[in-house]
Formats: sequence, C-alpha cells, structure tokens
Amino acid sequence: MSASFEIQLIAIVTAVACALPGVFLVLRRMAMMSDAISHTVLLGIVLGFFVTQNIESPWLIFAATVMGVITVSLTEMVYNTGLLKEDAAIGLVFPALFSIAVILISRFAKGVHLDADAVLLGELAFAPFDRLSFLGLDLPRGLVIMGAILLINLVLILVFYKELKIATFDTGLAAALGFSPVLIHYGLMTTVSVTAVGAFDIVGSILVVALMIAPAAGAYLITDKLRDMLWLSAVIAAVSAWSGYWLAAWVDASIAGSMATMSGVVFILIMLAAPQQGLIAIALRRSRQKWEFSQTMLTIHLLNHEGTDRAHTENRVDHLWEHLRWQPEFAEQVIRYSEGKGMVRRQQGNLLLTAEGRALAQEAMVR
Repeated sequence: MSASFEIQLIAIVTAVACALPGVFLVLRRMAMMSDAISHTVLLGIVLGFFVTQNIESPWLIFAATVMGVITVSLTEMVYNTGLLKEDAAIGLVFPALFSIAVILISRFAKGVHLDADAVLLGELAFAPFDRLSFLGLDLPRGLVIMGAILLINLVLILVFYKELKIATFDTGLAAALGFSPVLIHYGLMTTVSVTAVGAFDIVGSILVVALMIAPAAGAYLITDKLRDMLWLSAVIAAVSAWSGYWLAAWVDASIAGSMATMSGVVFILIMLAAPQQGLIAIALRRSRQKWEFSQTMLTIHLLNHEGTDRAHTENRVDHLWEHLRWQPEFAEQVIRYSEGKGMVRRQQGNLLLTAEGRALAQEAMVR
C-alpha cells in the first residue's frame, strides 16, 4: 500500500471509530464531555509515563483511560452539588486537569516525544512510518490500534444496543427493566476515553472532538432513528476524513486540521439541506405555512359572507385589503395561490369558493 492510501485509510478508520460513540454523546447532550476527555487523558499519559518511563508502554493507554473516567466523575461531583450546571462543571474540571498535564510536560518531560502541540494537533502524515507486524502483515501502528478500537466499539454497540438505547432516552425505564444507568453511563464514558486515547497520538485532541461530534450532529439532523443515526454518522465521518485529506493535499496544509475543517463544512451542508430539520427545509415549510394560513383566512372570510346581502361587496378582490388588512399585492398573491390549489375562483371581480375551499373553511372553523 502507498503512504497516501495508508494515511487515508487510517483517517477513515479513526473518524468512524470516533463517530460511533459520539452519537450517544450527542443524544445525551454531553458533546462537551468529548472535549474534556480528549484533553484530560493527556494527564493520564503523563502520569503513566512518569511511572513506566516508556512512551510506548501500553500502561499509558490504561492510565489515560482511567483519567478520562476520573474526568467524568469529577464533573458529575461538581454538577451534583447543585451549584453549577453541567457545562460549567466541565469548564472547571477539564482546564484544571489539562493545565496540570501541560505544566508537568514542560517541567519534567523536556526532550521526550510528548509535547502539548503534538497532542493537540497530531500529524497523520507521519503515521505510515510508525509500523508493526500484525498477523504477518507490515502495517502502520495507528491503523492497527484504531482498527481494533473501531471493532471493539462496533461489538459493544451491537451487543449492548438495547441497553444503550433505553438508557439514553429513558433512564427511569432502564432502571425499571433492571439495567443500571450508572454502569451503562460509565461504560460509555470508558469507551469514549479509550477511543480518544487511541486517536490521540494520530490526529490530536482537537480532531478527536470534531470527529466525535460533527458527524453525529449531522446525522441527528437527518434522522431521528438511532440505528440510522449510527450508520449515517459513520458515513459522514468517513467522507469528512477522505475529503479532508485531499483538501490538505490541495492547499498543502495540516491533514488533521483539514479533516476538522471538512467535518465542519459537511455539517454546515447538512444543516442547510437536511430534508426535515435543515434551514432550507424549515424556511420552505414556514413559507408554505404562511400561504396555507392566508389561504384558510381567505376561505373563512368568503364563507362567512357567502349567500349574504354583503357578499357582492365583501367578496370582491379589491375589498380584501379593508377587511383582512392585506396589501393589494399580497392579497393578489394569496388569491393566485388559492386558485392554484383549487380553493377559489374569480367571477367578474368577485371571489367564489369551490367545493374544496368551502370544505377547508368549514373544517378550520370547526377546529
């Protein structure tokens, strides 16, 4: 495999691995927790390095995962005091832990391949050069690690899908059915921590946050079904990673930064064009509701005066501005809209209801 292909493959696997647990963070309204965990695991890595004195030790992953869980616990402790909201609690805990890690690195880990810039930004371009032998194949270490984490995430979601779904949408029901919402919560946070740690050295903490939240948020705008949201977030993440790589190649920029940029671009496109919750769909729906409401007002007005002595006056096109307070131009637009819908028809300057228009007005008046 070429280095270019390996970089793209690592990027896509990492993106999908991050996006899957990110779905549950978005649904639980815990998006900022990914930001907290992706930063505070650095303290776990630093402390693990001080103990093992080996930057390649697998104990660093364990220490970082534990620190991610500690971050969640400390945040909940602060939140449970009732003095602060959850976002404020996160804003207190993770900067404190992250700043401790930065201080320890700058003070005691100089000259070691462990620095804040590398952790924040990562560099995918170097990933193909860090290799290991796996199942007789010479593969990039990052691909093996993130591939294993992706597989673990998939298995956990498939096995505990029902528990995760119920605990995410109704913790009370989960407890009543015998599930432990607390255990499920910390299991999910542990999964997020492991994923963040695995992606940490490859893409940096900034991209971890983008890949966990942006694809899941985009999928959330497209569908309200959890199963569809999971696979859509994976597709969005893969597209963001692939397009981010080629953007970086085109502008000669950071691959991780370009991936984060494209994840934002894809989310904005979804936010605009989502079929139900997109801004364009909402604008069209509001416009349609405006014309439908005006049409209903018109038919009710015509029905109220239909067959009366004043019908000849009240139901004239040039009289609507006086009774309905509509400007002539707007009144003409409403009439044309109603004619197109088959609700009214013109006859010598007067407006007459059709059978459909009369039924619409009667139904609206009953409601």
